Amino acid sequence: MTASVPPAKPAPSGPSGSGAPPRTAFLLAQLGAEAASRFADRVAALDLSPREAGAIRVLGRTPGLSQRELAARLGTVPARLVALVDELERKGLVVRERNEADRRNYVLSLSEPGERLLGQLRGVAQEHQADMLSPLDSDEQRALAALLHKLAQGSGLGPDGHPGYRG
Repeated sequence: MTASVPPAKPAPSGPSGSGAPPRTAFLLAQLGAEAASRFADRVAALDLSPREAGAIRVLGRTPGLSQRELAARLGTVPARLVALVDELERKGLVVRERNEADRRNYVLSLSEPGERLLGQLRGVAQEHQADMLSPLDSDEQRALAALLHKLAQGSGLGPDGHPGYRG
């Protein structure tokens, strides 16, 4: 015979009257930090930082960006991006060339090894997503994605920026 578990009482609405339970934002922060930590561990196995992985992902989708454009997409200041691009160039993953239309600027693209690494990063990202979302069924995953997209838009977050890229 199994014991009956009483139904959970609904959480009270937050003080703002939003209807959301009071710890929702905190839970989002906890999950975000956990997801970021797990992702950092995964890309470290490829000898990359999350910032480097983000830059490679953006350059893979939009080759030929200037350093200033890449900085804007990642949500970091151009001065901080220079060291990041220097490191990716040192690793042989990014090619930095003078912009023929404006010799004051450089355009960035992935090298052949950078393109191969991008393929590996896509696999890592798929594994990471599957791991993080494994407690949810496919309908719940779609619903969560839609809600998170709405929240990100409401906060003015772009598809490429990440708070971890600022530092």
